[in-house]
Amino acid sequence: MKYNFNEIEAKWQNYWAENQTFKAENKSEKPKYYVLDMFPYPSGAGLHVGHPLGYIASDIYARYKRHQGFNVLHPQGYDSFGLPAEQYAIQTGQHPAITTAENIKTYRRQLDQIGFSFDWSREVRTSDPQYYKWTQWVFIQLFNSWYNKDTDKAEAISELIKRFETEGNANVNAVCDDEVEMFAADDWKGFDSVKQQDILLQYRLTYLAETEVNWCPALGTVLANDEIVNGVSERGGHPVIRKKMTQWSMRISAYAERLLQGLERIDWTDSLKESQRNWIGKSVGAAVTFNVMSSKVETSHQIEVFTTRPDTIFGVSFMTLAPEHELVPKITTEEQKAEVEAYIEATAKRSERDRMADVKTISGAFTGAYAEHPFTKAPIPIWIGDYVLAGYGTGAVMSVPCGDQRDYDFARHFNIPIPNIFEGIDISEEAFADKDKTIIANSDFLNGLNYKKATKRAIYELEQLGQGKGKTNYRLRDAVFSRQRYWGEPFPVYYVNGMPQMIDVAHLPIQLPEVEKYLPTETGEPPLGNATVWAWDTEQNQVVSNDLINHETVFPLELNTMPGWAGSSWYFNRYMDANNTEAFASKEALDYWQDVDLYIGGSEHATGHLLYSRFWQKFLFDKGLVPTDEYAKKLINQGMILGTSAFVYRVEGKNKFVSKGLVGNLKVQPIHADVSFVNASDELDIEAFKNWREEFKDAEFVLEDGVYKVGRDVEKMSKSKYNVVNPDDIVKDYGADSLRLYEMFLGPLEQYKPWNTAGITGVHSFLKKLWKLYNNENGLKVTDAEPSKDSLKTLHKTIKKVQEDIENFSFNTSVSTFMIAVNELTAQKCVSKAVLEPLLVLISPYAPHIAEELWQQLGHKESIATVAFPVFDESHLVESSKNYPISFNGKMRFTLELPLDMSKEDIEKAVLAHEKTQDQLQGRTPKKVIVVPGKIVNIVG
Repeated sequence: MKYNFNEIEAKWQNYWAENQTFKAENKSEKPKYYVLDMFPYPSGAGLHVGHPLGYIASDIYARYKRHQGFNVLHPQGYDSFGLPAEQYAIQTGQHPAITTAENIKTYRRQLDQIGFSFDWSREVRTSDPQYYKWTQWVFIQLFNSWYNKDTDKAEAISELIKRFETEGNANVNAVCDDEVEMFAADDWKGFDSVKQQDILLQYRLTYLAETEVNWCPALGTVLANDEIVNGVSERGGHPVIRKKMTQWSMRISAYAERLLQGLERIDWTDSLKESQRNWIGKSVGAAVTFNVMSSKVETSHQIEVFTTRPDTIFGVSFMTLAPEHELVPKITTEEQKAEVEAYIEATAKRSERDRMADVKTISGAFTGAYAEHPFTKAPIPIWIGDYVLAGYGTGAVMSVPCGDQRDYDFARHFNIPIPNIFEGIDISEEAFADKDKTIIANSDFLNGLNYKKATKRAIYELEQLGQGKGKTNYRLRDAVFSRQRYWGEPFPVYYVNGMPQMIDVAHLPIQLPEVEKYLPTETGEPPLGNATVWAWDTEQNQVVSNDLINHETVFPLELNTMPGWAGSSWYFNRYMDANNTEAFASKEALDYWQDVDLYIGGSEHATGHLLYSRFWQKFLFDKGLVPTDEYAKKLINQGMILGTSAFVYRVEGKNKFVSKGLVGNLKVQPIHADVSFVNASDELDIEAFKNWREEFKDAEFVLEDGVYKVGRDVEKMSKSKYNVVNPDDIVKDYGADSLRLYEMFLGPLEQYKPWNTAGITGVHSFLKKLWKLYNNENGLKVTDAEPSKDSLKTLHKTIKKVQEDIENFSFNTSVSTFMIAVNELTAQKCVSKAVLEPLLVLISPYAPHIAEELWQQLGHKESIATVAFPVFDESHLVESSKNYPISFNGKMRFTLELPLDMSKEDIEKAVLAHEKTQDQLQGRTPKKVIVVPGKIVNIVG
């Protein structure tokens, strides 16, 4: 009987779909286990063979847990809002909803044909109004909440209003804007509605504020830091500038300490945890206030800096502000104005990430203003420099050249005088790092103190002056939550007198309107500014025509949309009760599933999705809406499958290509060629390449040995590098089980590894050998025969190894174990059902289609999916006998199997009595017989 993998796989995929084999129940006597993948963005290109890597690993584990008797939730969905679909809509005029639906259809087909055990009854799509209804709902909850430092959690804004009404805000210990004016209860009551709402925005967990953002003019939208690569947009490679805009922001900074502490309680990778710790950036020090001495302004200004080394305050020789700092235009003198403005304009073209990474470039401009040193009263020049960021700390630093390399380089570059207090003092980096001593001691109150005492004393003296205080600072900034895009979640917000109002939850979702074009308006408004039906009628509680706006009962709606991370910040909770129309998930479902037991996804989301989603979970926990404040117990970052790119070499200035071996010293330009034009011997199909693009149609090719040889390099698998391998082709030629096994066989899950299609033939041959272990040309050959001792040993060592491998996520070594087991059982001519039946259960998580088919052939009516995992029996690995090498005068002549419990004397008797021993001795009496029990027998003759 032939192994017809295409028929078998189609058959079982249909069976699983029709029988909902992998549907999880929200109530079960079985223990729960929740396995989650980071859901995909459905791009038009579909999946390539690198995408399923993490899904295959999670699927193996989900299937394994089902075999162990767990009620397994293994859902899947689509992160279906985003910029690519919108850009395609701009280019083609086709609505993003249409292209997204088509892309999802392709993804679903591809995912199904790989045989994943997803519970598709719980599918979510972030662009589905019935899903983003609840994203809008979470936004409203955030808007109606503030963070109480006393209770260390989010609380209802209505309770804050009550406190304002009874006691004002002097005693309110909240995470809020920096410059909140103090008011009494009577003041609050006397404020008009707009004033009150404006004050509340300074406390809300989501709020409107003027913020420095990454603005991409070509895309017409704000970009997150992780959407910018080398100073340009990741999508399209367009320039990005820094710009101030009024944006919705999320007060994630309120949760900075809890986000840090929570990392200690979850089993995530150390590298990922460290990324989040660095991003949150906790530091303990002091806030110091410097008074500006500029003669330009009549009113006084102050500059606040945060420093972790207040003991170095006498080493301050200048100050540096971020170019975007709000005081820069206010304190810059007329003489310096042109230089400063030119520098600010140049800096706006660099992203924060580039500025942080660039430690070599020294640039800046002098404002012409001076600050007064708190203690010496000496004038300190105020500069601007792009190595200081407005979004980090206060956007200003007190520059101490002896303690910071950038400060030192900056001072030397611009010839800023360094105080002579450094004379005779060790200002090396090693000395500065020694916190047992203070090296900048230029006052009576700091001299002779060690680092800790000097820090405390410096803070004390600053407090006495009213120019400083001890402070814990976090690098984590509030997250900008607005995007100037069409294809995103609409905000449930309308505006009355310029102040945001929330639409009642009963009227959600507020759905995206139709627009004629997806570009910003001619006046620079976001794409929703093109909508003609985008106003809120507060009497009818519905969206109506813009023509009806009267600012009495009909008001304008928010024109921005939410960022891509909005829908992905809570989707794991929606999976628990995906079809609930009354709540984002029922309490019963949330209490049953609790949290994610295993989460698998890419490390590139460490400081994006994985940080924002932890923030949302903690907020929902504060509100009593979820049972845990960390949503994923364990997280594994899968590595990446790399593509093997092909390169052709064009001679510079000519339409001429030389074969790799002939390049030599020629000046050539390597160009990516589509890997489909190249065979296993690295030979290019020249005609296919010429027909690929018009520019290559008449190209000349210089061959070696009659063929054109391409160059090869291992890179990220990407459509732009033309090295993508389509899983559809692999499944068609080798089957889904081969694809699953091969991706696991490539190497450890967490590592990067190159794809080589030729290598898949090995695992495909293994599956054919597995098939032959059960079948011959006449059909099934398995019997009820008693298994041999060797076959039981093979089975149980396989059970032991595979179970250990799965629990350690060492899936690559399991595949090797299967190959060894099948080879051994084939050699043993094993046909025993007692061995071959449990072997299928072991293989089932990895190669489920062939396992299901052979399981059915063995007479079973039900799916193999929930059959109990085989139990390891150590007794089958315990040796009861020893195959002794029998040597004569040190040369081994034959072997003899004897019981391990035989005495030395009995072993000697048995060996001497054996006919092969008699043949060797030829009637002679041996001089000596050396017996080492359990090891050797040597007859000296």
